[in-house]
Amino acid sequence: MATCPPYPTHPTGPTGGALRHAHWWHKRWVRYGALSTLLALSGLVILALVREQTGTEGFLVGLGLAVLPVPLLVASFRWLDRVEPGPWRNLLFSFAWGACAAALIAIVANSFATRWIATATADPSHADTLGATVIAPVVEELAKAAAILLVFLFRRRDFTGIVDGVVIAGVTATGFAFTENILYLGTAFGTDQLTGDRGIASVTAATFFVRVIMSPFAHPLFTVLTGIGFGIAALAGERQHVRRVLLPLFGLLLAMGMHAMWNGSSTFGEYGFFAVYATLMVPAFGLLTWLVIWTRQRELRTVREELPAYVVAGWLSPSEPFALGSMRDRRVARQYARHRGGRPAARAVAQYEAYATSLAFLRHRGRRGRAGADYVVREQELLHELWARREFARPALEHAVAAQTWTGHGHGYGYGYAGPGPVHRQPYGQVNGPGYAPENGPEYGPTVPYPLYNPYRS
Repeated sequence: MATCPPYPTHPTGPTGGALRHAHWWHKRWVRYGALSTLLALSGLVILALVREQTGTEGFLVGLGLAVLPVPLLVASFRWLDRVEPGPWRNLLFSFAWGACAAALIAIVANSFATRWIATATADPSHADTLGATVIAPVVEELAKAAAILLVFLFRRRDFTGIVDGVVIAGVTATGFAFTENILYLGTAFGTDQLTGDRGIASVTAATFFVRVIMSPFAHPLFTVLTGIGFGIAALAGERQHVRRVLLPLFGLLLAMGMHAMWNGSSTFGEYGFFAVYATLMVPAFGLLTWLVIWTRQRELRTVREELPAYVVAGWLSPSEPFALGSMRDRRVARQYARHRGGRPAARAVAQYEAYATSLAFLRHRGRRGRAGADYVVREQELLHELWARREFARPALEHAVAAQTWTGHGHGYGYGYAGPGPVHRQPYGQVNGPGYAPENGPEYGPTVPYPLYNPYRS
């Protein structure tokens, strides 16, 4: 039986073999440039199409009204992602894809399909109904799911669970709804201009009430089902190919089905919309909200359960798993760092918290046999990032735990640890602790080996 090797020290030079010469299309700036160009062109085309249908004045009114729910929606999904916050570039890409590429695909495909059905059946009203209840849900959910798939495939390190899927899906759908609302509100304003309606009785007010006040989460709610499917697939092992394929497809089908029910509610009679809203949308929203919050609490519990292994190995202080497993302690630590060291210190603590969370999730996947081939490399990278920020993060996190003890709010997480113990006062940013030899410095890490887990143990 193989034994666990000591944890490797920090490399002092290049690691691995010589890198092969990469083709030009593999370079990062080429991929980023191509993607940015695609999204920019999509944005220009969708802008021209929407402006053509609404007119300049209608477009500006629609834009001003459609942007109102966007900050609330993005902030909500960002709040859900606070345990292990993903990079902003993923959210920017998701929103841009939903607002530009997905919206363009939907407008072109829906218009083409509706016109084809109307021509084939010679019944324009039936074509509109069929397009809204069948064609639109399929096309729109596929277009939005493409963004989730791209992040899942090319930003795999940032896509590790259900919350990541929910956040990427929700932000993508928020961008899509933003563009769609511009179109609907701008068209409604144009109708009011022709009829002379004003105020609450206007079509614009009714459209704003239904799409922005009553159902701002409609599109995110549909697409989040696809995101949950990708999130569960991300938790599966690399060899569970059937699960990794079927779960996203199942989530996508659910999203299409709910979207079709929502679009078809107007055909269910005078009160069909309110019936679907009360019996389907509200319960689904409540259930998904509970699921995401429960998942977030489970992630915090994973942090508290996995990080003590690194305390034994000497990488973390005994109090850190407690602080990192509490959103309140994390906030207190960042506030303390900002007060003592300014914004750079607070930013270093926030980054430390994010890297520590990623480390806990990585170890959790490893213990369950779901670690990838780069487990050891990724673990070492995360530990190096923690070590580089320890001088700001450790005093702040220890202060957060101590503050909880002083105020009588003990953690009681059940590790047999009574509390952080006495806090030794020292200049902020200076770290002295067991397992850390000052003469070693951050280049070599702690003197204690890492003996607890080897994902390739036979």
